Amino acid sequence: MISINRQCDLLSLPRSSYYYESARDDSYNQQLMNLIDEQFTRMPFYGVEKMTAWLRRLEHEVNEKRVRRLMRLMGLEAIYPKPKLSLGNQTHKKYPYLLSQLVIDHPDQVWCADITYIRMQHGFCYLMAIMDWYSRFVLAWEISTTLDSSFCLLALEQALGLSKPDIFNTDQGSQFTSIEFTDRLEKGHIRISMDGRGRFIDNIFIERLWRSVKYEEVYLHDYETVSDARNGIAKYFLMYNMERLHASLRYKTPYEIYVKERLNINPVQASTAHLN
Repeated sequence: MISINRQCDLLSLPRSSYYYESARDDSYNQQLMNLIDEQFTRMPFYGVEKMTAWLRRLEHEVNEKRVRRLMRLMGLEAIYPKPKLSLGNQTHKKYPYLLSQLVIDHPDQVWCADITYIRMQHGFCYLMAIMDWYSRFVLAWEISTTLDSSFCLLALEQALGLSKPDIFNTDQGSQFTSIEFTDRLEKGHIRISMDGRGRFIDNIFIERLWRSVKYEEVYLHDYETVSDARNGIAKYFLMYNMERLHASLRYKTPYEIYVKERLNINPVQASTAHLN
């Protein structure tokens, strides 16, 4: 567990703002974050202004300052291009977006990764997943109660224990632009691709994965603990990889496209590792 000070630094949040909100109405902020999560999953083009207006239509007396703070805490950013308002990540090494003209036609050509907010009855956690772009196979995932980069590195090591991509695509979040994360990819001779800021539509397939996870698993269950969330999501990803048919895959499963063609592993063992 990292300190509150460090979490605020990672999110570019003033510590005074955190303690002000935390001391006043944690439960109401949690309710607002859950509403924001559901609306953003439906309409990812909603920025702070539209999200504030939508919450007010639901008779929540909130201002843009609060909504902006909560969306930042959740790691949400609307898909439209906009000015860079934060200096938090401007010092990281710049990587181009490599997929715009690329024909992706085989497994392990491109992997993608992202982080999403997972609600619970009391509080929330973050889910990070790594997926093969071509087959939609979820190679690895991890859950954390903080946005520190360590859980992303753990998932990356798990995925690289199965195979290795030619290109690894992410957004420009601090977890993925960290020296530890990019160094691990470069040492593996993996080309790094990064979305344009504010354009997670560039990473569209993992955004579709998040919608599936939330509508087919998270929103149907009120997780009481992080352990409950971990177990539920583990079972879901096992079903997603092994049983869920995809029209874009000619009604095959990610397992049939990825594992049978590329990997000599036990897919059930790989998918259920988080249940132990």
